[in-house]
Amino acid sequence: MHGSDFLDYLGIILRLIVSALAGALIGLEREHKNMPAGLRTNILVCMGSALVQIVNIEIFKQYRGITDVDPARFGAQVISGIGFLGAGTIIREGASIKGLTTAAGLWVVACIGIAIGNGSYFPGLLVAFLAYATLNLVKSIEKRITKRSPYFEVEMRMTNVPGQLGKLGKALGDMKVNINSIEIKENWKELITIYLNLYLPVNLDKQEVIRKLMCQDGVYSIDQL
Repeated sequence: MHGSDFLDYLGIILRLIVSALAGALIGLEREHKNMPAGLRTNILVCMGSALVQIVNIEIFKQYRGITDVDPARFGAQVISGIGFLGAGTIIREGASIKGLTTAAGLWVVACIGIAIGNGSYFPGLLVAFLAYATLNLVKSIEKRITKRSPYFEVEMRMTNVPGQLGKLGKALGDMKVNINSIEIKENWKELITIYLNLYLPVNLDKQEVIRKLMCQDGVYSIDQL
């Protein structure tokens, strides 16, 4: 084995190990929150993406001058193909959609793997730490902003009887809550689902609104969107 070959092998090993660690960093956060794509998934995606890029570079070196080989072709296929994996984490529940952050995280992890596989350690690791910070810190900031926001969206399931909407409107009016929009979906003859976009007074807590609405006759469940 030539010295240059040994150094090449060390470089490949280093890239794969670093990519696995970068994937683990984001995967630990997803695993801790019990998300569909956890530690193992993120490690495999990042390491696999790095391997694809490494192989792509080797193919480019081997066939350079013999035939036209695009050094970015394999990486582009990974970025587009990861969408199929991400789509499996997206779930629609009523009017809400869950799993978008996990799907976006997988896409970012694939991009990180490609960068590290290319030998671009600094941008790859920088994005890994930024992604980790985004998943951990931005959520708490988002909750504070949302908590102070006067806008409020809820999904209600209630009995489908005459006068029910009138009672709901009166209950919201008594709390000085404005209805920006309302959408009604009939599930069965006896039950309807109502999507409400509300505007709350400054001094009114969202949980208080839910508590008072749950006290109304015929209300089965209320979910904040």
